[in-house]
Amino acid sequence: MELYLDSADLKEIKEAFQLGFLTGLTTTPTFMHREGIRDLDATIVELSKIVPVLQIEALGETAADIVADAERQLALGLDPKRTVFKIPVSLEGVKACRTLVDKGLKVNVHLVYTIQQAYMAAVAGATYICVLAGRMQDQGYDALTLIGDVVELVEAYGFDSKVMFSSVRNTEHVRNAIDLGCHTITVPWKLMKALTENNFTAIGTNQFIEHTRLITVTVGQAINTINPTVTTDISLTEAIVKMTEYGFGCVTVVDEAGNLKGVFTDGDLRRKLADGGRDVLSKKMGDFEYGTPISIESTELLDAAAALFKKTSVDTILVTENGKPVGMLDIQDLKND
Repeated sequence: MELYLDSADLKEIKEAFQLGFLTGLTTTPTFMHREGIRDLDATIVELSKIVPVLQIEALGETAADIVADAERQLALGLDPKRTVFKIPVSLEGVKACRTLVDKGLKVNVHLVYTIQQAYMAAVAGATYICVLAGRMQDQGYDALTLIGDVVELVEAYGFDSKVMFSSVRNTEHVRNAIDLGCHTITVPWKLMKALTENNFTAIGTNQFIEHTRLITVTVGQAINTINPTVTTDISLTEAIVKMTEYGFGCVTVVDEAGNLKGVFTDGDLRRKLADGGRDVLSKKMGDFEYGTPISIESTELLDAAAALFKKTSVDTILVTENGKPVGMLDIQDLKND
């Protein structure tokens, strides 16, 4: 099934065609008016240089007028092999369709609301027969049954016409077009972007990314470049300021030679205040006793760190390099945000 973009927004048209596989663009004077376009011909020429196939309106009260409008637009420099003229279905419209097809041009007979209209378009040699599903449903008509009937008509009688599902209002319409065996569909960019979205796909993708990260990235590669470290000769108050400045729940405490003494956490702070009151704030970091911190070497994989987080139920682990502290690994660092 061919996939067309339905739009007149130049920005989204350029974005959409970066996909590299869209068949072409369908647009209407209504879209152009909505986008505030004033020079219709210049816009058509610009679009023709961006998209593989451009479907544009050819209008007129008589078949001769419609043909003349198509030829006038071709004279702007459009490639006849990459241009499809959209003609509203009518007796004059299908007459113009036959004339243009005989000239080797492509025609989309659209605004089709009945099987009889579709039949006339097919007999006239329309390249596309376009049923506006959303518009029909808005008016209370059974668009899906009609589209299915048109597909059956084309295939049963061997017409060369392609049935186009247009006026797409939701992603379910795309499924309808697939189920009905349509040959082509034209979709707004907002809905086209949603066609690959699925919550289960997102969950699975995130799991693959997370697990790949765990077994390929080392702790040293994942740690935050900020390493809040204090020496034993500064006060607890200064250490608290350091923790606050860097937004960490702990600081690494080292002696003047850079040797590890321990890790002081916000939990330690609460306990010290509870035991000694505000007087404890004036004490030096070297006045406190430290247990052996939970640590991991920077060369270990994140998978080992994840196991350590789970085993110890902590949120932050000291990272060392040959026993020397080099940073802190937060549990959030396991994810590649």
